[in-house]
Amino acid sequence: MSMFEDANRKQISNRRKKDLYLHLLFIVATSIGIIALMALLINIIMDGISRLDLFTNYPSRVAGRAGMKSAIVGSIYMVLIMTPISFILGVGAAIYLEEYAKKNRITRFIQLNISTLAGVPSIVYGILGLTIFVRGLALDRSLLSGALTMTLLVLPVIIVSAQEAIRAVPRARRDASFALGATKWQTVYRSVLPSSISGILTGVILALSRAIGETAPLVMIGALTFVAFLPSSIMDQFTVMPIQIFNWLSRPQVSFHELAASGIIVMMVMLVLMNISAIILRNKYSKQI
Repeated sequence: MSMFEDANRKQISNRRKKDLYLHLLFIVATSIGIIALMALLINIIMDGISRLDLFTNYPSRVAGRAGMKSAIVGSIYMVLIMTPISFILGVGAAIYLEEYAKKNRITRFIQLNISTLAGVPSIVYGILGLTIFVRGLALDRSLLSGALTMTLLVLPVIIVSAQEAIRAVPRARRDASFALGATKWQTVYRSVLPSSISGILTGVILALSRAIGETAPLVMIGALTFVAFLPSSIMDQFTVMPIQIFNWLSRPQVSFHELAASGIIVMMVMLVLMNISAIILRNKYSKQI
């Protein structure tokens, strides 16, 4: 009996040592990542804090007069066009796949492809947007073609996140709705969607946050790097913040690199605000439910 207890204690001691070593390893790995991120942020802030007057000036070949007013407005316009289209298509597809589609091979094949598309490199969506919207539909290098291309980029992410949110709604809630005489759509609209709206909105906002920082798809469809005007319609040419930042970083002058650092600060502030809004919306609707 004592031999068995000694062996058991030894095994428990070994497991605790392994757990301690792994715990220390995870702490070291996390610390390295945080330190590298903080060093990068501090470097960007030190370089760009003196040139935050980017909101009133258009891009210029003279660094002292350059700004990114057109890029900021172009990014905002693109998000405003993307949001309703991606929300309607993404959430609608998720509702159909989870609530109406039959669970067969075709549905599983579609689901597999959607999950795969969520991990496809963004440059592929740029090629697809160039083929379909710029050349196929003759939308040229317009704000509309850019917004539709970025909608293709975020749709798989929105569909997957919306499906997970809808799937998390308890089956008992649906059964209770049906027991009260509600139809299928009434159950989805008045019971399932209110219960899953926090997860859906979180997924949509995070997907749009990803789209704001993407450059490759817009470069592929021919978005301009120098735009000294604001788009007056969805068919006008445009630029966005990542492209303007890339343009400044490609120049050899240090003053343009400082402008790029300032642009990165502005873009990070926008991303942080969008992520905070996602958290607030999620907490708000979670409390209501």
